[in-house]
Amino acid sequence: MCELFAMSSSAPTNVHFSLEEFSRHGGLMGPHKDGWGIAYYSQGDVKLVREPLPASDSACVRYIQDRPFASQLAISHIRRATQGAPTLRNCQPFVRELGGRMHVFAHNGDLDQQQLRHLPLGVHRPVGVTDSEYAFCVLLGRLTELWLNARGMPSLDERRFLVAAFAEEIREFGPANFLYADSDSLFVHAHKRMRQPEGSWLPGLHVICRHCSGERSSLHVDGLSLSTSGAEQQVVLVASVPLTTESGWRALDEGELIAVRDGKILT
Repeated sequence: MCELFAMSSSAPTNVHFSLEEFSRHGGLMGPHKDGWGIAYYSQGDVKLVREPLPASDSACVRYIQDRPFASQLAISHIRRATQGAPTLRNCQPFVRELGGRMHVFAHNGDLDQQQLRHLPLGVHRPVGVTDSEYAFCVLLGRLTELWLNARGMPSLDERRFLVAAFAEEIREFGPANFLYADSDSLFVHAHKRMRQPEGSWLPGLHVICRHCSGERSSLHVDGLSLSTSGAEQQVVLVASVPLTTESGWRALDEGELIAVRDGKILT
């Protein structure tokens, strides 16, 4: 059981992350976490920080907690290993370049490796041994021709069509909740999440849209704080489980795919 989080905003937002506290929302209690990572876009590139350690043991986590970062698009993953040892190469999010853009992927689920590896790869190859990274490389293979042949940014409809087809295919192999960003848009695919104790399924991802009228505003929950500069601001938050008790959180349906850009759900 892993935990996913993403934020998309219309203007740079200061994000203060306490992974140790934040992970409790998804039921990852105590030291039994097998790695963590944060990827956030900045100045046309991606800053990626990952470790194969419990957040409670990490000096790097404490550094991030004390120094909030500013971004319009960020993706985070807290790992509970189901496939692959707790090593750096198996920690998410995963990042690759395609078409001169940085692409980020994080997955929560457990895909059947034998079935998954029947899907062909393109030029990208996994560094680790997880189902999640292999799936990401498959997705990039499906997108390569579109990105390399486009004059500039491929259309949202073209990209969404390929991501949706990929998502439909891997759902047959197991739980397939994922976040995928291509530097322009964030694609959020929800599937299902195992309840603890095992035996039934929960919604895989939840989403909320927030609008800030122009005054300095903030969101504070256990382990997460967002603050804006005071400009007109729209924010979309995605999480494995709702982070607050407010009524705006919506559980995404199984197989639902949304595209988000600059704090707005586009489709």
